[in-house]
Amino acid sequence: MNNQFEYYYNNVPDKGLCRNNLIYTSLISQDKKTFCQWYFNDQGYHGGKNEVVDPNLMDYKWQREVKFIKFVSERFPEHVPEILDIDYKNKKIFLKIDGPDMWELAGCQGKDYSHVLSDWEQQMLDIIQSYKDIGVYKMSMHPSSYFVVDGKMKGINYFFCYTDDDEEITMSSLMSHISKDRQKSLQPIFDSLKINPDEITPFWKIQMLTFETFKTNFLDDTMETAKQIYQQPV
Repeated sequence: MNNQFEYYYNNVPDKGLCRNNLIYTSLISQDKKTFCQWYFNDQGYHGGKNEVVDPNLMDYKWQREVKFIKFVSERFPEHVPEILDIDYKNKKIFLKIDGPDMWELAGCQGKDYSHVLSDWEQQMLDIIQSYKDIGVYKMSMHPSSYFVVDGKMKGINYFFCYTDDDEEITMSSLMSHISKDRQKSLQPIFDSLKINPDEITPFWKIQMLTFETFKTNFLDDTMETAKQIYQQPV
């Protein structure tokens, strides 16, 4: 495994280099074959915009990442990048990739990724169905949360996952997971789903909110189909 790593950013039009993730520090090997999720509050990477400064909170997110990436990869290895190594001491996960993430490959713009991967929509829905099949609610699904490896979409960022066995939460407690730009669009969706951000919200409803907010990054029809997969329980 290549041990020479550098910071990994997304080059967003009109914004320039932006953090690939708000929580951990994103690293990529110089040969672009290994991605590293480093659960460390690195000032150099986050540039004073650090979302998580409490080491206990960072450790909590690290523990969830390890738990759920292992849980999903054991059941659906085709939907997760190969785990090359987990460095528990330094809180690093090393994943096998094949170049930049899907968002970067798309030029960090648009909602249709057919020019990157012709059947991306079906592949994405297959991944979402697999999460539903094993009882996982996954709210981190920005296009930068997917890599394309050998023509297959692979999902990352499992720190933002829950199951019905988890203690229920409020939306207010999740703001460190959500970009400031996306937060600005939340209130109308809160209203439409009858969500009070300061009250306990069922996970399935947070999942519905997730699909609705990501209509900014994916085709509306794709997100509507995803909603049907996670339809409200009777």
